[in-house]
Amino acid sequence: MKFHLAINLERMDDRTDMAAVRDHTLDMVRLADQAGFECAWAAEHHALEMTIAPNPFQILTWWAGATEQIRLGCGVANAAYWHPINIAGEAAMLDLVSGGRLEFGLGSGAYQREFDRMKPGLDQKDSWQYMQEMLPVVRALWQGDVAHNGTYWQFPTATSCPKPVQPEVPFWVAARAPITFDYAVANDCNIMSWPLTMPFSEAEAYRERLDAAVAKAGNGGFRGRFAMMRHSAVYANEDDRQAALDAVRGVLGQFGNLMMKRGDVVNGFPDRVPLEELEGNVRVDPAMLEENLLFGSPDTVIEKLKGYKALGVDAFIYYASMGLPMEQQARSLRLFIDEVMPEFA
Repeated sequence: MKFHLAINLERMDDRTDMAAVRDHTLDMVRLADQAGFECAWAAEHHALEMTIAPNPFQILTWWAGATEQIRLGCGVANAAYWHPINIAGEAAMLDLVSGGRLEFGLGSGAYQREFDRMKPGLDQKDSWQYMQEMLPVVRALWQGDVAHNGTYWQFPTATSCPKPVQPEVPFWVAARAPITFDYAVANDCNIMSWPLTMPFSEAEAYRERLDAAVAKAGNGGFRGRFAMMRHSAVYANEDDRQAALDAVRGVLGQFGNLMMKRGDVVNGFPDRVPLEELEGNVRVDPAMLEENLLFGSPDTVIEKLKGYKALGVDAFIYYASMGLPMEQQARSLRLFIDEVMPEFA
């Protein structure tokens, strides 16, 4: 099982200096590169300070210039916000600049608030259709001239300039619903899943959906990779433990605002939904969070990761961003590198 890092440029309030966030984020990616993490992931979000990521390819190109080996994944670009020729060229340019380190991830977005601003009139629940139309078009553009006359995009003969330097760029799909697992398996895509705050049984359900998709496809088996992402915090003392729990509960209050369409967003900062009103994927009981997320001492985290390895997870994505103070984020990652990763070498 390989390890990946997902990290955002993250501000929880306007007291946090943007230059400090910039420097911290790059330091974390460099640390992961030096430690042998396989991939670093950048998201796409708009008009939100908690996830400052207006263009994942720009972020990843920045990281490429400061790293040597770590692969660079857009996790994930929202297909509905892009034109196929545009995204194909942007992604291929990253592959060229980085010497062939691109991991290309597409998804369907998360927050209706973003769609109301970036793609007015589109219901987030329908955005998967954009992803399914775009993916084969990008593949075709990377091969040469192609014309497209689809439901959402139409253009005469064109190609991607530049082309990727990799003969085959790995494609990733963010999957939770069975229909997305089916699509990923049928189209030779890797799968990235995120159980949010749900228990390990949710990860087991994703494995079952993957196995069902493979059986349904009848194409000789899943040839891609299965990645699982969790909020992660490794701690060695009670102060750091409590800080991690407080931080993730705070960020879940903001996340709940966006998912439940409750509260306002002022100057990019979402109001926090009262914790007692959160439910479902964003429940915030401290004991539940500590059990379900990749939280704990190094020994506890090792035992949790063994469960994901036994489940057939090929890559575990250490999600560092959750409102935790920057110095503690770095302390947690170093503990993970020094005391957890050697068990999986």
